[in-house]
This record gives sequence, C-alpha cells and structure tokens, in this order.
Amino acid sequence: MIDLRSDTVTKPTTAMRKAMANAEVGDDVYAEDPTVNRLQDLSAEIFKKEAAIFMPTGSMGNQVAVKLHTNPGDEIVIEERGHIFNYEMGTPSVFSGVVVRPVKSTNPNGILTWSDIEPSLHIDQPYYACPTGLICLENSHNLAGGSVITVKETAEICINAHARDLPVHLDGARIFNAAEATGESVADLSASADSVQFCLSKGLGAPVGSMLLGKKDFIDEARVWRKRMGGGMRQAGVLAAAGIVAIEESPEKLVVDHSNAKRLAEACAELPGVEIDLTTVETNIVIIDVSGTDPGALRICELLEEKGVLAIPFGKAIRMVTHYGVSESDIDTTIDAIREIIC
Repeated sequence: MIDLRSDTVTKPTTAMRKAMANAEVGDDVYAEDPTVNRLQDLSAEIFKKEAAIFMPTGSMGNQVAVKLHTNPGDEIVIEERGHIFNYEMGTPSVFSGVVVRPVKSTNPNGILTWSDIEPSLHIDQPYYACPTGLICLENSHNLAGGSVITVKETAEICINAHARDLPVHLDGARIFNAAEATGESVADLSASADSVQFCLSKGLGAPVGSMLLGKKDFIDEARVWRKRMGGGMRQAGVLAAAGIVAIEESPEKLVVDHSNAKRLAEACAELPGVEIDLTTVETNIVIIDVSGTDPGALRICELLEEKGVLAIPFGKAIRMVTHYGVSESDIDTTIDAIREIIC
C-alpha cells in the first residue's frame, strides 16, 4: 500500500534501528539515561533553548506546556483548526481547567496574525470575564495544508503578546518541515516563543517521541507534570537513540517530500470538481477539496484503497501527506489512481 494518511506512518530507518539496538541506557525517571540526556542536550542546542525534555507524544508535550503557562479558568487563544483544539481530546479543559477560544485566520493560508488575535483577547476585563492566559501557534499548520509561519510573523505575535504579559506556545510538530520550506532555522522560527514542542515521529521518522523546550525552570517543572501524566519512562534510551538519528539525518530529506506534495497537488488541481489553493501547499501536506465531485471524499478514499493508496477524508476534503516512505513513482501511481476515479 502507498500510505499517504500521515507522516506518522514512517518506519525507523536502518540507522535508527542500529542506534536503538546499541543504545546505552539508564533510568530516565532518575535522569540517568545517557542517551535521553544526549537527545535533550542536542535538541536544546539546535533550538537554542535553555533546556529540553523527551516526551512520549506531541500531545503530551503540548498539554504540559498549556498546564505550565496557564491557571484554571484561563482562556487559550488558537487558530480554529489548530491541533491542540481539534485533536487533543479536550485535554486543555480536563487537565488544565482552561477554555479554548478558537480564532479564524483572515489569511488564505490559515496563519494567524496579531490583527486576528488581538480582538479575541480578554485583558483588563471585568472580573467575571474569562482572562486570556496563553496564545498557541502551530508551525507548520496541519489542517491549513501544512502552511508555515515565518520568523517575522511569529515575532510580531510574540512581541505583542509579551507586551501584554501573555506567553506563547508553539506547536512545532512539523517545524523542521517549516524550516525547510522557509529557509529559516528551527531556532529562529521558535526564538520568540516561550516554549516549543516538536515531533520526532512524523517526517523525521523516529518510531516514538516528541521534545518540549523552554527555559530551564519551565522544563524542570515539565518533568514533574510529565510524570503526573504517566509519561515517566525508564530505559527510554532505546527510543531516544532513534530520535538522535532523526534530528541529525532526516531534515535534509524533507525537500523531497515537499517536492512530491507539490507535484501531487498540481496534478489534482487539474481535475474536474477539485479545488486546491496551490499557494498553501508549502510543505508535505495536501488538502484536496473534492466537494465538487460526484464520489465525495469518503467514497474517493474507499476507491483509492482498492487501488492500493491510503488517504484520509476530512469532511468535504481529502488529506494526503508525503514522507520518506513515499517515492516519486508512488506519487505517479497515486495521481493515476485519482484521475481514474474522478475523471
């Protein structure tokens, strides 16, 4: 099967498997796993943050950040299609006692600007209003088709937020994709944010894990809340070893994924009843609006599966995500399959 459902389906490379087999390990709950410690130090160095902590999942990293930045009863502001709002099971309310205020971006690419955010803030409001406690950004933006936020755009939001004593958390699950697309470093893309989470297990290809980064005292407290959430791992170096390889070797391969995504999007845009804003296809995610076709998203995905291609329906659209497990010839096969179904 050609699996375009997500870049989470990537399999560890031979180099990762070898590193995992040979990993030096210890008890990470005691901070004694040398491989985990190396991964954390390497991540902090690359992102130019004071400290980093290895998290089992990106959702846990995001939710620990929300918890540390807010107080119960606060609101967090996020773009209405943000992952923290849509795909983390209401955990901000359950775990942190906060309310999510979704904001619609006025940009075609789904990226928030300060002019989008400012009207939604509750600062110096009457005591019975729910105060804004945190702004959450996402780079790249999954449901907006993998669109990216530049250093300048992030900095503008963070500068204005900090002037109002508001922290900013960056869900950078695919920030290495954003870096490849913009030509800006992951350190610069996240420099203005108070915390950032990124995934090792998506386009970078590690089997498990994400990183949460910020100031040292923030990460020290994150370790406490990771444990409270059941995320204290023991000999986790066997996982961290793959993460080290992922950070060191995978970013340079992302340009191929982006090229494949662009070619797929351009081919689909030519089909009758299909709509794609090609300007939003900046990384490895393609959102294909098929509402103008007879089969519809769900049926198209069923027919694609019969032809050996896996994709995910999202309402009236289909999402396809390229990764290093998908070759150029796989893209050709996928394009042919879609053309047969829609034409």
